[in-house]
Amino acid sequence: MGSCLSGASSAPSSQNNTHYYYESPYKFYNNNTHDSNPELRLHRIPERIFLNGSSPYSSLFSKQGSKGINQDAMLLWENFGSMDDCVFCGVFDGHGQYGHVVAKKVRDAFPLKIMNEWNSHRGGDGNKNNDNNNNNKNYNHFKMMRESFVKASKSMDRELKQQHSMDSYGSGTTAVNLIKKGQELVIANVGDSRAVLGTRDPDGSLIALQLTTDLKPNLPREAERIMMCKGRVFALENEGIARLWLPNVDSPGLAMARAFGDFCLKDFGLISIPEVSYRRLTDQDQFVVLATDGIWDVMSNEQVVNIVASAPRSSAAKLLVESAVQAWRTKLPSSKPDDCSAICLFFHPQGNSSPNTNTSIVTGSRESTYKTKQKHQ
Repeated sequence: MGSCLSGASSAPSSQNNTHYYYESPYKFYNNNTHDSNPELRLHRIPERIFLNGSSPYSSLFSKQGSKGINQDAMLLWENFGSMDDCVFCGVFDGHGQYGHVVAKKVRDAFPLKIMNEWNSHRGGDGNKNNDNNNNNKNYNHFKMMRESFVKASKSMDRELKQQHSMDSYGSGTTAVNLIKKGQELVIANVGDSRAVLGTRDPDGSLIALQLTTDLKPNLPREAERIMMCKGRVFALENEGIARLWLPNVDSPGLAMARAFGDFCLKDFGLISIPEVSYRRLTDQDQFVVLATDGIWDVMSNEQVVNIVASAPRSSAAKLLVESAVQAWRTKLPSSKPDDCSAICLFFHPQGNSSPNTNTSIVTGSRESTYKTKQKHQ
């Protein structure tokens, strides 16, 4: 994302009690394969898609903008943690000279850190609680998930800081991640990428519901933290975009208040702690779209949901990205298009319909577990 550098958690109230079992992420590194490259072994996991592609329940697409190398990264991992009904999704929008490197590093390492945090909770209160109050059990589970995201984010930043092979002092990435387990969604947001839900209102009309907040520097709670840390927030006269600056130098001008990396600003209000939220899915919830700001800068939530709902499932993300690229040309003809990346995750089997809907496209039935066979591209 060339443009990002200048020239509260909600808890569940679910009635369902779910037990979680996790498989060690280190199995992906400690095997007897002749391939000594752990990154290549990770990329060969069959349920893990990180390039343009699709599965029966998902569609992914990324397109380079006109500002240089594509600094976006994305990941969809079905059967996450070796659980049939668990999916991890994430989009990562890099910025700075080495933003593409940082984004890919977070894409590959962050999910494993989440699994590692889950394993640290195995056998803890989350699985041994005999309390008959399902609300308390599910709240405790959400609390564990939130802590896992926060600890994994801190660990991720520490690892980036120690990586001498990449310069993350002035480069970084956003990240919006989602874990779907059965009917539960947990969303963790760092930066200004966005998650939007396509759902139906009581009349059966498809509507857009934004699940994350764009964590910009001028958001009041973000600006307050930045100013307390002596950072500065202002927009250049010829641009109008609020940016985060060092105390005494008009640099680097970061267009978000949270990010991985960017260690030049970590003492001045920039943080990598995610904003984590929860949603219990219903039959009316159809799909979720995760996308980088190259899409949201030129398209509304409603436009995005309508495009995805009317597209063939396998090409939904591609059509969305292509629509955003066209919108850049028509709405901002004097600007260079940003990188655009999107993941569409569908909740129901294709072709099924639910009651009280006014369209047969991407309509819902009961939850179906993920048993997907797919190919990497």
